[in-house]
Amino acid sequence: MTNFLEISYTDVLLPLALILLLGKLFSIVCKRFNLPQVLGLLVSGLLIGLIKLIPNQTLLTPGATEGISFISKIGVVLIMFEAGLETDLNKIRKTGLSSIVVTILGVVLPLFLGFLVATLFNGGFGALSDKQTLFANLFYGTILTATSVSVTVATLKEMGKLNSDVGTVISAAAIIDDIIGVVILSFIISLSGNGNSADVSYGAKWISNIFGVDASAAWITIVLILLCFIFIFAAGLLIKKIFIFLDKNFEHHRRIPIFGIATAFLYAWVCEKVFGVADITGAFFCGLILSRYKEKQYVERRSDILGYMLFTPVFFANVGISLSFDGFSTEFIGFGLCFIIAGILGKLIGCGVGAKITGFNFSDSAKIGIGMMVRAEVALITVGKGVDAGIISPNITTFVVILILLTSVLTPILIKVLYKKDAKNINILSQE
Repeated sequence: MTNFLEISYTDVLLPLALILLLGKLFSIVCKRFNLPQVLGLLVSGLLIGLIKLIPNQTLLTPGATEGISFISKIGVVLIMFEAGLETDLNKIRKTGLSSIVVTILGVVLPLFLGFLVATLFNGGFGALSDKQTLFANLFYGTILTATSVSVTVATLKEMGKLNSDVGTVISAAAIIDDIIGVVILSFIISLSGNGNSADVSYGAKWISNIFGVDASAAWITIVLILLCFIFIFAAGLLIKKIFIFLDKNFEHHRRIPIFGIATAFLYAWVCEKVFGVADITGAFFCGLILSRYKEKQYVERRSDILGYMLFTPVFFANVGISLSFDGFSTEFIGFGLCFIIAGILGKLIGCGVGAKITGFNFSDSAKIGIGMMVRAEVALITVGKGVDAGIISPNITTFVVILILLTSVLTPILIKVLYKKDAKNINILSQE
């Protein structure tokens, strides 16, 4: 890895210019075809990444790629903070049991299928006695728990169905899905003993020194995870008071979003460095805490501008630039294809069955299952965390990108087909 101190900032300028210009161009194209704009950012990264194949090229130098990767990691924190801000907990109350059941089955089944596929291709069940293999297989399953319903929401909104029972359940289930997914991710990274911390977290060192035990002991990790969530919500009470004060005295002032973003960075640092929990956990829950206050939309808009202008395009482009096909074996390709199938079926069946159990008819249950199978930024962030922690193979990123492209294209088509079929059946019944 290139030493970041050895990187000249000028190495990064031209790649950044290409990322922003191509990213915007392809985002506009995707928008015109009713596809998520993140696909355009991914495609721009893939195209820029092809430059690496040119002999003696001087654009994507080791310094440039390291600088882009550094910026993208800040982008991850901002994206998860915005995801928390966008969370509307009121939707969960409106849908009640339906969204909870849909989410639970839509998390458990993909997690199980992803774990099963990884286990079958990674030494079988006998290999699970090895801690590293066990957590790697669990992490592959965790990747598939993520949902991104932006494509579904856009499709339902276009058809005037966003506020229907189907649209409301999908929106609410996606919110719970994000929360559960982040918690599972935190537990697996922490318990695996890897994490971003090549050095042990401060909390583990303190407990280790006090009790004279190994800092990597499993019980220390569990205690730190629990203390981390206590910190998140206890600090949230103080943030609430500060935010209410800012609301009253500085309405729509720049210092409010600055305070929000600074708090997100602080939460991310404390979770990662003090408790050994993934930094995105702190950023997400910080956004979730601030999502309940009056100035939430103002903070969200300002942080979105900050991310949209630089960090978010760099994050998605970096995924494309980082893709490598080195070390792909026939067996890994087979695993990747089965992984994609597990990802699609896990959400389709899990969420669909959950909807059917809670009283939806077959057609609406299918719409909910299809609507929940889309993946995007959270899946990519989860993969990135697993790769950075050394838990999973970086080659899986290629298949996750394929899963994102595939579900983003299929979902709006299938939902529109089902609604047209329903309309046709209604017309036939009315004529009779």
